[in-house]
Amino acid sequence: MRLESSPRLRTLIVDDEPPARERLRLFLADEPEIEIVGECGSGDDALGAIERESPDLVFLDIQMPIMDGFEVLASLDADRLPGVIFATAYDQYALRAFDVHAIDYLLKPFTRERLHEAVRVALDRLARRGAAGSDPALRALLDAVRESRRARPRITVRTDGRVLVLQTADIDWVEAAANYVRIHARGESHALRESMKNMEAKLPPELFIRIHRSAIVNVDRIRELQPWFHGEVVVILRDGTRLIASRAFVERLHAAIG
Repeated sequence: MRLESSPRLRTLIVDDEPPARERLRLFLADEPEIEIVGECGSGDDALGAIERESPDLVFLDIQMPIMDGFEVLASLDADRLPGVIFATAYDQYALRAFDVHAIDYLLKPFTRERLHEAVRVALDRLARRGAAGSDPALRALLDAVRESRRARPRITVRTDGRVLVLQTADIDWVEAAANYVRIHARGESHALRESMKNMEAKLPPELFIRIHRSAIVNVDRIRELQPWFHGEVVVILRDGTRLIASRAFVERLHAAIG
């Protein structure tokens, strides 16, 4: 958030349909408080743009292929959320979630007047939360989305122009890799733009456990534990992979495997 240093809200448009992005851009030209800093046609591109541009406000389409708007939201750091104006065609789940958490949204197709109203609501919400604060309603929605995603038995990974659908039960372990995580599953590894914190939140807690700040393991893949130096433990997986469980996580590890 940079409300003090910029008189206009740095705004990102995210929608997989070019006509929808163009419509938003034209309508927003009449909003003097808005400065468009980018447009994205996919959730994956949106995550990169949000990290790069640090926008104050994001117009976020819900119904996008591969990574929908809720998955974009669930992948963001809860402590650094921009303001969000959601846009959706009729989606019963989305509308119910917005209503429960008192979140304003645009129902497609929307008019110029309705967009103007949504911008006014967003400006008021951003002003009330302050430059360093957070939006309780948006954080509550984020928590609900993350909880619902935990129940999903799959994770999608974009690689080499393909979209891979991984069953969470097939994942052996996950490691941190700079701004990405690397998912190891069925003898292959796949890079995903995600933080370890958010990845841990997406995985079912009854099956996966954090053993190190840079490693999450499928409990069912653990074959053996061996003591190591300074209270650490060597975790040996069924495929022979050897990982280190740091002392801070050892007690949770022993509890998880019984």
